[in-house]
This record gives sequence, C-alpha cells and structure tokens, in this order.
Amino acid sequence: MSDQLSTEHLLGIKDLTTADIELIFRTADGFKEVLGRSIKKVPSLRDITIANLFFESSTRTRVSFELAEKRLSADVVNFSASGSSVSKGETLVDTVNNILAMKVDMVVMRHPDPGAAMFLSRHVKANIVNAGDGTHEHPTQALLDAYSIREKLGKVKGVKVLIVGDILHSRVALSNIFCLQKLGAEVMLSGPSTLMPKHMESLGVRVEHDLDKALRWCDVANMLRIQLERQGGDGVANFPGLREYAMRYGMDLRRYGRAEKDLVIMHPGPINRGVEVSTEVADHANSIILDQVENGVAIRMAVLYLLAARIPRTAV
Repeated sequence: MSDQLSTEHLLGIKDLTTADIELIFRTADGFKEVLGRSIKKVPSLRDITIANLFFESSTRTRVSFELAEKRLSADVVNFSASGSSVSKGETLVDTVNNILAMKVDMVVMRHPDPGAAMFLSRHVKANIVNAGDGTHEHPTQALLDAYSIREKLGKVKGVKVLIVGDILHSRVALSNIFCLQKLGAEVMLSGPSTLMPKHMESLGVRVEHDLDKALRWCDVANMLRIQLERQGGDGVANFPGLREYAMRYGMDLRRYGRAEKDLVIMHPGPINRGVEVSTEVADHANSIILDQVENGVAIRMAVLYLLAARIPRTAV
C-alpha cells in the first residue's frame, strides 16, 4: 500500500489512480481527527509557502483551501486577478513566475479557461492544484463529495449516485463522474436536454430526463447549481426560467417523498434555495451538505500534505 501519490500535481481526477484516491481518503481520515481537537493546527507544512491564485470569483473553495493551508501551518499568499497586473495585460506564466520568484512551493489556482492548470504545470516549477478550470474539472470537490458518501454510507462501491442539473456548464459533474467510477459507483445524470452534453453516455453513465424516475433508482442525489453566470446571466437560452426549472428538476419534500426511500441529498454549493432544493430538503436529516463543507477542509489538507511530500527538500 503506497504512501505517496503517483503525481506531482492535482490537475484532474482522470490523472489519479484508484490507489491515489484511497490514499487521499486515508490521509483525510487522520486530518478529520485533527480538526476535531481543541487545537486544530499541525506543523506538517511549516516550511512550505502556498500561493492561492483565483482568477475567477470564489468564496467557499478559496476559504476552504486557505483554512486547510493554515491548519497545516503553511505560509499563505492570496492573489486575486482583480486589480492585479493580469488586468494590465500580464500573461498567466509571467504572473505565476513572479510569484514563484518569491520562493513559493505550491500554487492553488482557479481559472475560467479549461486546461489552465495543466498549462501552468508545464511552464512553472511548482506543484499545481487545480481549484477549478472553466467547465473542465474541479478535482477536490469530487474528492470531498465521494469522501462524504463514503462517510455517510460506509462505502462508495456499488452506490447509485444521481447528478442533477446543469451538467453542460458544470466542472463538478465531470470530476464527480471520473471519481465515482474509479471507486466503483454507478452514475446517472438528470437535467434539461439543453443542459446535457450529448456525449455523456460515452463516459459510461446513464441519462434520465425524468427526475422522479431517476430518484427512484438512486441512493444519493447530488443537486448541482444552475450556472447562470456561464449562460449569459439568465439562462433563458437553455430553459424557460427558474420557476419552470424548479418544477421539473428541483427537489422539494413532495418530490423527495415520491422516491419512497431515504435518499442522501448533496449539493456542492452555493445553494439557490427554492431552485435546486427547497429549504426543507437542504436542512433534511438525510442532507449531508454541511458535511461536504467540513470534509472539504480535511480533503484539501490531505491533498496539500501529500503533494508537498513530492517537493524535493530536506524536510517537510
């Protein structure tokens, strides 16, 4: 059983092996125990400097990474594209190289362009963690989602997971599909046909546009947010409106009851209450949405810790 990741970067789930994912989960188990202590800090990365580069707005992911870094005692540099030299025409590589000249060891980056993290990994000498690249991947979200399922149900293998909503514009959906399949789960997608990429069956997933039918099939329902900011602001080109979307693909107590089982409810956040899920469902006893948030810190601690072990130096 290996105690080291097979990769120097976390660019996407598709680059991880099943053994990598299981190692991240085992490491996260230890860090969850740490987070439950009165003193929640460990000195694991006290000689590591991490730069958080967010070229796209984020609150939850950025805060989760920053908290994970500080819990590991890393030195943290936060960088936002707004008001930076990027807005003045500086290239991505020049920006990062300037930061690396300040002796940064690792870069956590969110960028609106798919493939930006991979591009960066080929041009700078630092460990790169993809915190979301356009509509491509969001690997730590997928890891924390699968970890949360494992925590709730005791396993991931054989679990039937339904992903509902805006699949077309979601980086969470693709990473979740890759991660869940590597761990042996079955995956189904549901949502408007206008928000469903046509190639999805080729990834080995089922597509069911009738949400009630899909809910009777699944054990876990992961309700994705409508990405209005990626649809010109109001989404009218893809579906009639939010009210109509909520009626067909939103989860309220009535729809939950029709499934006639104790479905586990997930949401990567932020939640549009009354659209993807009602308040009653979001706060339901079988909702693990807040567990996902808590587990996000442990998973990101594990990823950073394991990647730091790949940095050539005298001590971690």
